[in-house]
Order: sequence, then structure tokens, then C-alpha cells
Amino acid sequence: MFFNLPTLLTWARIVAIPLIVGIFYLPVDAGMRNLIATVLFIVVALTDWLDGYLARRLNMTSKFGAFLDPVADKFLVCAALIILVWLHRADAMVALIIIGREIAISALREWMAEIGARRSVAVHMLGKLKTTVQMVAIPFLLYDGPLLGVIDTRIWGTGLIWAAAVLTIWSMVYYLQKALPDIRANVR
Repeated sequence: MFFNLPTLLTWARIVAIPLIVGIFYLPVDAGMRNLIATVLFIVVALTDWLDGYLARRLNMTSKFGAFLDPVADKFLVCAALIILVWLHRADAMVALIIIGREIAISALREWMAEIGARRSVAVHMLGKLKTTVQMVAIPFLLYDGPLLGVIDTRIWGTGLIWAAAVLTIWSMVYYLQKALPDIRANVR
């Protein structure tokens, strides 16, 4: 299951990260760089849904795919946030909150798996909502211009990325609360 179609889509998400970063080094108009990066990010982000759908539909789920999928998502979001901070389109505090939470919850999930309590930190709707808000905010901030002559993507993106930061903290507290009884029972 290392190289089935769903897993290849996940690998493609990881491979696309340097491409998205590299776009901002191209010697083309800033508006064109923003557009290319935004479209690429959206296409790559949609593969997250597609690989999961295909894995379930084609009965190609695997433990490796279940491991790699969230890693690819975290790499993609973290790389995009670093670019956005570098471009002065996102606050460093937002990036620290989101990246810090990803590290903390990944470590928590590893610990919970180690003590046989993985289910207590299973993905929750709050985490999915956080991810959705992030995945809408990031393209708005990458685009950084008027959309359809009406939508100021910087304003909307900034509001959404801060909302994602709030949801990030909220979901982290939720996961920690769910894990706390198992942690207390297993601390020596």
C-alpha cells in the first residue's frame, strides 16, 4: 500500500510544497505569482479530500496512508504559513499558534498510542472545522488581491486565519481534556 493511487496523491501533496514555495522566487509579476500559488495550493489541498475518498471507495486504506496523510497536511499548512509570514500577510503569532498546536497534538497522539489510548484523541469535528477554516484562509492570503472585484482577500484571509488560530487553541484544549484521564492513569 506504499504506492497505491490514494498514497500517490498524498505523496504529490508533499512534493508540491517546494513548488508552492518556489513560485514566490519566480521572476514574474507579483500578481501572477500570487495567482499561480493560490491555484496550486487549492489543487493540492483538494487532493487531501480526494485521497481519502479514493482510499475508502477503492478499499485501499492502509496504516501507512493513515500515517502519511496528516503529515502531508501539516507540512503543507506549515509551509504556507511560513511563506505568508515571510510575505507579511500573516502574523507570526498565528503561525506559532497553529504550528505549535500541530507539534503538540502530534506528540500527544504519539504518547496516547504508546499507552494504548489512541481513541481518546481521535480526530474530532472541531479539528476538522479548524482545518477547513485554515484551508480557506490560506488561499485568500496567498492570492492577496481583489477577487471578482468585490472580495478583499487580505481582509477575509486575515479574519479567517485568526478564526483558525482560535479554533486551533480550542481544539488543542479539547484534545488535552480528552487525553488527561489516560495521561494521569499512565504517568509514573
